[in-house]
Amino acid sequence: MSQLSAPPTEPAGGDPAPALELARDLCATVGAAVRGKDDVVRLSVAALLAGGHLLLEDLPGTGKTLLAKSLATAIGGHFGRVQCTPDLLPSDLTGTSVYVPRDSSWTFRPGPVFANVVLVDEINRASPRTQAALLEPMEEHQVSVDGATHALPSPFFCIATQNPFGQVGTFPLPESQLDRFTLVLTVGLPDRHAEREILTGEGGTEVFDRLRPVTTPEAVADAIDAVRHVYCAPALVEYVLDLVAATRSHPELTVGASPRATVSLLHVARAHAVVAGRSHATPDDVQAVAAASFAHRVSVAGAVDTVAARRVIASILAATPVPRP
Repeated sequence: MSQLSAPPTEPAGGDPAPALELARDLCATVGAAVRGKDDVVRLSVAALLAGGHLLLEDLPGTGKTLLAKSLATAIGGHFGRVQCTPDLLPSDLTGTSVYVPRDSSWTFRPGPVFANVVLVDEINRASPRTQAALLEPMEEHQVSVDGATHALPSPFFCIATQNPFGQVGTFPLPESQLDRFTLVLTVGLPDRHAEREILTGEGGTEVFDRLRPVTTPEAVADAIDAVRHVYCAPALVEYVLDLVAATRSHPELTVGASPRATVSLLHVARAHAVVAGRSHATPDDVQAVAAASFAHRVSVAGAVDTVAARRVIASILAATPVPRP
């Protein structure tokens, strides 16, 4: 069995303390509005600090928009929102060039993706052409319009929601789109205690109206860079590779995790360690994010089924040897 070496006192990349403090403040601030969903808040912050994006699958009214707006407020960043419909055009997302008669010139007018946190609501109601307009922003953090490239703000965090598969007027997301989301989460209904707090003004939109930034976008960008240097033992890297290989050979999975998914899993495991208050990643971090990291990236019986995929991934986690210190 492989062995984990002890983490160094100073992980490569410098002091992680600012990122640890920032993660703690973000979780506390967002959790003040999004009540009873501590796990969802922690994983959402981990996706942000991993430099990735978040896909939310759930019914209306469960707090998806509140989660996105609370994150944007907490980091002191700009919030953008897009309501997807079948007639939404790519330029409605990215922006377009506008003719200025005064001096006979063209001026680029940025679209809603030019924000630190962007909520793409009901993404699978947009046509495939419009969905494809998000590929470049999500992967390269830039937009190309009329032959010109425009950089997006840093950080750029896309939170998309999608309706259950098969609903009228939906277009399934292609694998290339799904693979760009770091995690897929389900917010779920609050328990009775959390719902009481929402009713009495101790959570929900009333608390959101009182939220104030606890950091800056520049500090979040620095934290994202610091997270990339969080220490991972060689055995932990091998553990990630073992899990990925298992998804590619499992008899119930027709499509396994991609190399992009491998990189993403290690990044978000590092971010989860920071959210948990540690300066080094452990197998517990990998296990905590593996299902949410892979469920939308693998296919069960030729189709994307996140519920069935989570069951298969749980069996892979149970069967794969865990490195121990």
